[in-house]
Amino acid sequence: MQPTDILRNEHRVIEQVLCCLERIANHCDVEGILDKDAARGAIDFFRNFADRCHHGKEEAHLFPFLQHKDFRRLSQPVGRMLMEHDEGRDHIRAMVAALDEAEPDARGAVTRFAAHARAYIVLLREHIQKEDHCLFPVAEEILSELDKQVLNRSFHQVEHDDMGTGTHEKYLKLANDLADHLGVERSVVEHAVGQGCGCHTS
Repeated sequence: MQPTDILRNEHRVIEQVLCCLERIANHCDVEGILDKDAARGAIDFFRNFADRCHHGKEEAHLFPFLQHKDFRRLSQPVGRMLMEHDEGRDHIRAMVAALDEAEPDARGAVTRFAAHARAYIVLLREHIQKEDHCLFPVAEEILSELDKQVLNRSFHQVEHDDMGTGTHEKYLKLANDLADHLGVERSVVEHAVGQGCGCHTS
């Protein structure tokens, strides 16, 4: 499995939880009430699976590799991806702040949560499309087989040394628990884990 395949598979998990977050935001808009438990679960997922694990692989390993290979060609798109990672973190922090303030009668906090959730959803969906269809094909073109092997080992290290054994599976289960709770179709097979701990999707 190529390192970009691992990242693409993780994108499918992230997209599933983005759909869950969208359901949470819709409920905020229609009912004026925030499902706090689901919101906390989604934030936990995005902070740890999407950012710490997935973005961590990109920022610490894939992106430096690409810039080293072809700095002139890839410096600008990689810089844009990094900026969007930071924008996503800003929205997560804002959602956490709103969640801390939100009570059944705290309409302003619920509205702020929904607004930042929707902005985050748009940002990540567009970000994923750019990576899947623009950046990753270039990576597959310029990375040697040795480069890909090194990246796969690095991704494995992120999974097992940095995140801890079993953490990836924990967040695949969380993604499906959220989907079941919110009526979102599952796309994640929890027990199927590919080389480098990228998950498979059904």
